[in-house]
Amino acid sequence: MTSLGSEGLAFAPELWAALALTLRLSLVTALVLIAIAIPLANWLNTSRMRGILFIETLVSLPIVLPPTVIGFYLLMLMSPQQPVGAAWMSLFGHPLPFSFAGLVAGSVVYSLPFAVQPIQSAFRNVSRDLVQSALALGLTRRQAFFSIVLPLSRNGILTGLSLSFAHTMGEFGVVLMLGGNIPGQTRVASIALYDEAQKLNYAAAHAYALVLLAISFAILVAIAFFQRKQHALLLGNN
Repeated sequence: MTSLGSEGLAFAPELWAALALTLRLSLVTALVLIAIAIPLANWLNTSRMRGILFIETLVSLPIVLPPTVIGFYLLMLMSPQQPVGAAWMSLFGHPLPFSFAGLVAGSVVYSLPFAVQPIQSAFRNVSRDLVQSALALGLTRRQAFFSIVLPLSRNGILTGLSLSFAHTMGEFGVVLMLGGNIPGQTRVASIALYDEAQKLNYAAAHAYALVLLAISFAILVAIAFFQRKQHALLLGNN
């Protein structure tokens, strides 16, 4: 196994700075996604409007699109010459690309289906009889959603939160296109790992890879736990 040795001690601040930025980006993205994904998943499940299949496909598109394609179009959309980028520039005084906010915006788009789909599935698995009984007792659909559907879907929501966090942790193409490699601002761990490997600094690359591997493994264990709990909860309600 590669040892960091004395070089690793000097390298450590860069390692923790990149990892701290990655964790911050992943946490902010996951929280924003949950706030968006819960109402969006419920609307996709209950809407009867024409074209809902098209919208659902659009939400799922980042799963199959190359990250560089997503990053390229988001970079064009966020440029100061476009309405979105110009509005951001006038409000905050700096361009959206190559900033932490730009990374969050790109990460939200890129990880959206990983938050929405588990929550959609959890909502669909809630017994319709329970919801209908609540409506028959006088609850509104909104009240039934918050008092029955949401509590019974909590493990699916936690799965969506964990997946979106983990997916953001491993981003490369989107963050590279939108943020580049600015230390302390946009240099996340995946970019730093690639950069160190390109420089043949395998000790540093190994450190990044090992920490990312450990965090990813822990998140997958948590996801499996939430999914088992959700399955057991559904069996108990049937």
